[in-house]
Amino acid sequence: MAFENLSDRLQMAMRRVTGKGRLNEKDIDDMMREVRLSLLEADVHFRVVKAFTKGVKEKASGEKILKGLNPGQQVVKIVRDELEKIMGEKAVPLTINEQGLTIIMLVGLQGAGKTTTVGKLAKFLQGKHGKNPMLVALDVYRPAAIEQLKTIGQELNMPVFEKGTDVNPVLTAKEALGFAKDFNHDVIIIDTAGRLQIDQKMMQELIDIETAVNPDEILLTIDAMTGQDAVTTTKGFHEQLDITGAILTKLDGDTRGGAALSLRQVTNVPIKLMGLGEKLDQLEVFHPERMASRILGMGDVLTLVDKVTDNIDEDDMMGMMEKMMSGKFNYNDYIKQLKMIKRMGSLGGILKLIPGVGKAMKNQDIDEKQLVFVEAMISSMTKDERKNPRLIERSSSRRRRVAKGSGRKVSDVNRLIQTMQQQVKMMKQMKNMDPSNINPNNPLGSIPQPKQKKKGKGKGKGRFRF
Repeated sequence: MAFENLSDRLQMAMRRVTGKGRLNEKDIDDMMREVRLSLLEADVHFRVVKAFTKGVKEKASGEKILKGLNPGQQVVKIVRDELEKIMGEKAVPLTINEQGLTIIMLVGLQGAGKTTTVGKLAKFLQGKHGKNPMLVALDVYRPAAIEQLKTIGQELNMPVFEKGTDVNPVLTAKEALGFAKDFNHDVIIIDTAGRLQIDQKMMQELIDIETAVNPDEILLTIDAMTGQDAVTTTKGFHEQLDITGAILTKLDGDTRGGAALSLRQVTNVPIKLMGLGEKLDQLEVFHPERMASRILGMGDVLTLVDKVTDNIDEDDMMGMMEKMMSGKFNYNDYIKQLKMIKRMGSLGGILKLIPGVGKAMKNQDIDEKQLVFVEAMISSMTKDERKNPRLIERSSSRRRRVAKGSGRKVSDVNRLIQTMQQQVKMMKQMKNMDPSNINPNNPLGSIPQPKQKKKGKGKGKGRFRF
């Protein structure tokens, strides 16, 4: 999970003030000492740490906060607001021309994931903006870079314009413009050469390409795991090129947070997008306000809603809920539900977007293979058994046959049956629930939480069952 260590440290610091009826200057000082150390350990730029801690302390030390109601909650809000501020406050959209051609040029150092990000960006623009992108391969130095981009193009069913490694990249870029117009492509995404370090020869080539094609966006791909070194890299590129934004890659790894929290404040270059995995559909808009909530363990409901809207048909979802509430939900619907969930990405990532669930899942092992096992068990059922769950529930011989056919244990089949029954039961309870009795401070109270292992018993992490 991105920023996991930073998130844990900041949440621990917040606990110093939450739950207290009154706060004093010492409480604030103790909290800010922990916050400062957390940010420095996350490799956040010292100027950002200084500005952040100063802003929080000035606002949190006011008499209105210290003597007001729920002072701890107000301090947490101040910390969240300051995190938003240093990351840019609001999402900055890409410059996309509604009419005519949009040219986007990606630059960066080697190893930042630039070529893969070209493919992700193409899929993003096709899906979110309805565009018809074309990829342009200008990295003539790195072995197999052009072949890698062609493979990505084949996967996306998009053309890759290239002239080989012997042609000047500037000439290739110029010819790509004519190709795009001839074949009605409205977006060109250019993959340029990266280097292990910034050198003048590389920069001059990028400057020549910029002059030749006049891009609408020059996006710098930054490895989120580089910490505050991202600031130095960005400054080096920005001094030579008109960098319009950054894409943070590898945010699904053990990212400390230095790059995300330092970049905008120090260089004034906005982070526009972020990569959250290796798959080509794992690129999202960078929302500072949502990221601040994630870092402080508050979840990210808006991103969850976006994922559901993008990947699940509303009619299908409503139809499934009606079936569950009426008791007509069967294993065909269950497998359809699993496929919907898989389209939204990692199950662990989805659950952590839900407020409160992330904390409950701490030290839990989310085994994605469980979904595959569930599919195997349902596939081992007959058509009648999938349509009528009671056939499996009432027959031990049928359960043994399904277990044998799927390579699982009978206990796994029993667990599948129990999970399905619990889902249907929960939906029926929600149907009969009086909305006036719902606690607005705990709207997720009815969600079953994973059981924590007792300390001192067993080894390793707990397993989250499906």
